[in-house]
Amino acid sequence: MGKTIEGLTRRDFIKGVGVAAVGSAVGLPAVAREARATQSTSRVVLIRHRDVVTSGGRLNAELVHGMVNDAMVALFGLETPSECWKLIIKPNDIVGIKTNVWRYLPTPSDVVDAIRQGLHAAGVSDDRIGIGDRNVRRQSIFRRTTALINSRPMRTHAWSGVGSLIKNYIMFYDHPPDYHADACADLAKLWQLPIVKGKTRLNILVMLTPQYHNIGPHHFDSAYVWPYRGLIVSTDPVAADAVGLRIIQQQRRRAFGAERPLRPTAHHIALADTEHHLGNADMSRIDLVRLGWEEDALI
Repeated sequence: MGKTIEGLTRRDFIKGVGVAAVGSAVGLPAVAREARATQSTSRVVLIRHRDVVTSGGRLNAELVHGMVNDAMVALFGLETPSECWKLIIKPNDIVGIKTNVWRYLPTPSDVVDAIRQGLHAAGVSDDRIGIGDRNVRRQSIFRRTTALINSRPMRTHAWSGVGSLIKNYIMFYDHPPDYHADACADLAKLWQLPIVKGKTRLNILVMLTPQYHNIGPHHFDSAYVWPYRGLIVSTDPVAADAVGLRIIQQQRRRAFGAERPLRPTAHHIALADTEHHLGNADMSRIDLVRLGWEEDALI
C-alpha cells in the first residue's frame, strides 16, 4: 500500500491518481478514459515534517508551502509543482478554494496561500480565484467556478463522526440539516450538486494539528488536539478521508489506552464508496505514498 516516489510512469499516474475522481473536468479526457478502463487504485500522498508545527503551536509557512509542493510532485509524478498545477488547472479556469472557517481549527492561511501560489503558477489571476466557506452560495465567483480546490482540517464531529473533505461541501447546499440523518450518511450526494459536480481538481486534508475527540456539538478542547504535522493530498476525497480517519482512530487508541470507537461512527466515508461511488474508501485500493517525517505516523 505504501510506496516511495521513484520511476513514476504515465501508467503509474493513471492508475495511482484514480482519474475517476478527476474525470474529464481536469481537461484530460484521454487520460480519464484510460483510467476508467483500468479502475484500480487512488493515490494518496501523506506528507509530514517534524518542524512544521512549532512548540507554541504556530505553523512554519515556508515548510507548509514546501509540503504542498512536494505532495503535488508525488501525486502527479511530474518534474515540478508548477507542471502539476498546470496539469489540473488552466489559465482560463475560475477557481474556488473551499475552506473551513470553524474558529478553533480553520483551514490554515498558509495552506490557502500555498494553493493560491500554485494557481498563479498555472496562470490563474487573482480576479479568477475565490476563497470561502459559509458564504460560498452567496459569492458570485463560486457560482461561476469551473474548478474547485477542497481543503479543511480533520476533526472529530458530533454529527458525522469526523469533519471530512466529503463533508466540507455541505455549505454548497441551502439547508445543511437535511444531510444530518443517520450520522450524515449521505454526504457524498453533495458532490452531485450542479454547483460542484465534476469540478474538484484537488483535495488537501489538513492533518497539521487535528482534533481526535470531542464532547457534543461544536466542542473544542486543546487537550484533544495533537501536532501530527501532516497533510493528506489526493484527487480522491474519499481515499484522503479514509486515510485521515485511520490516523484519527489510531490516535484515539493511543490516547485512551484502549479501543474507543467514534460516536457516531464516520460511516459516511465508507458509504461514499460503496453506495455513492465517489471514490475509494477501501485501504486495499489506496496507493498510499509517504513522504517526510515517519515518527508516530500511525498508519
